[in-house]
Amino acid sequence: MKNFNVNCNNSIQIFGSKKIYIDPYQITECLNDADYIFCTHSHYDHFSESDISKIINAHTKIITVENAREESEKLTKKENILIVKPNQNYKIDNIEFSTTFAYNVDKQFHPKQNNWVGFIINLDGVKYFIAGDTDNIPELGGIIADYAFLPVGGTYMMDYKEAAELANNLNVKTIIPTHYGSVAGSKEEGKRFKNLVKNKEVIEILYN
Repeated sequence: MKNFNVNCNNSIQIFGSKKIYIDPYQITECLNDADYIFCTHSHYDHFSESDISKIINAHTKIITVENAREESEKLTKKENILIVKPNQNYKIDNIEFSTTFAYNVDKQFHPKQNNWVGFIINLDGVKYFIAGDTDNIPELGGIIADYAFLPVGGTYMMDYKEAAELANNLNVKTIIPTHYGSVAGSKEEGKRFKNLVKNKEVIEILYN
């Protein structure tokens, strides 16, 4: 049974014993049902105050990076905010997760010095790797997870060819391409990515 949803950007929802949102964007309903909100970095399509306001409640924890601290404090109490750095292990309540590096190699949209992140989240014994906005960087090779969400849109992050190269080097069962068809990349990028990934299930996001 599929225990996640993805829209056309990097907005991901994971369901289980907890409700987790990652980089909420273009949220259509005011459900205010999030247990945890993970934001990989502070760009408007990854940390959207208007979208977070539709899912946050008094008990929601926000997990994000340093340069989204001020915006987070507008949305909830300081004790509900956890600021993270790349390449670290964390536990918040009963959720274990680690952070990965996420940066550009040959462009300046996501500098390494910003300490922006991806996440590997362990929920109910299932590991989800959310790469965030990144190029195919050496630090990501060999990651072990059940699901991996990789951006494929190009321009601001790796393109579908680079993402497929990374996907083929991950120890992951199922790959989901993200961040295309909106903000960056055409609606065809998911299919192009899928055609290059070997020996792994690829769940392509479908568009109307």
